[in-house]
Amino acid sequence: MRFAPTTVHTEAPAPVLAPRELETLRHIASGCTYLQAARQMGLSKHTVDTYLRRIRAKLNINSTAELTRWAISLGL
Repeated sequence: MRFAPTTVHTEAPAPVLAPRELETLRHIASGCTYLQAARQMGLSKHTVDTYLRRIRAKLNINSTAELTRWAISLGL
């Protein structure tokens, strides 16, 4: 008697964001512009942009609205 192989579905682990990425996400989700977030964090707006590009890549998210929803779901 042969049995068909079973497929085990496991969820992918949640991506880990660096502390500064989380801080950046918190500022953007609260409505800050890139420049406002940069000023509050003591960074250039280009660094904030880089953090947000990394976050989007890690989470496979394309828009700020999606980022905000994700941040809210985490309670940021």
